[in-house]
Amino acid sequence: MLAARIAAWSLGGIPLLRLAWLVWQGHLGANPVEFLEHYCGDWSLRLLLATLAMTPLRKLSGRSEAIRVRRLLGLWAFFWVCTHFAIYLTFDLEWSAAALAKDLIKRTYITIGFAAWLLLLPLALTSTKGWQRRLKRRWAQLHKLIYPAAALGVLHYIWLVKADLREPLLYLSILLVLLGMRVPWRGILRARSLSRSAP
Repeated sequence: MLAARIAAWSLGGIPLLRLAWLVWQGHLGANPVEFLEHYCGDWSLRLLLATLAMTPLRKLSGRSEAIRVRRLLGLWAFFWVCTHFAIYLTFDLEWSAAALAKDLIKRTYITIGFAAWLLLLPLALTSTKGWQRRLKRRWAQLHKLIYPAAALGVLHYIWLVKADLREPLLYLSILLVLLGMRVPWRGILRARSLSRSAP
């Protein structure tokens, strides 16, 4: 379990240390704001996908450690989403509510990204064991919002990119594979087989 937690902390924390080093050295390219937004956005998606991968990983490996670090990975993903959003609010909008409202109306990719953040917000706020006990079965239902949130995150990236779609399409492919692994294909195929063989 300790090794799994170290891996989860490393996956979320090492990119933060690298970013701090790049800022310290001034290695943010010709457009630092764009670099920061893309860097944080990329790690948001990577960690969201890593979070979604934990359940299939547990099923394939039979090891419960994957589920135990899922919450930690999800919180890291939310941290990077909030950092991505905060950079946009600070440098692009200067924390102007009017400018945000204008972007939400006129820029579809902003609307999609904002919707993804809104879906993730209650998941982060209710991620503790205390909330899990309070909400009981509703907790699991609420936390299924991570699936549309991840889909909106990938769609946000696809809509944003104007030229090279290889990376966002790679994220989309990974997301579709992870979602496909959650479909009970065996039960579906068995039900179809039984329906065909029935008189």
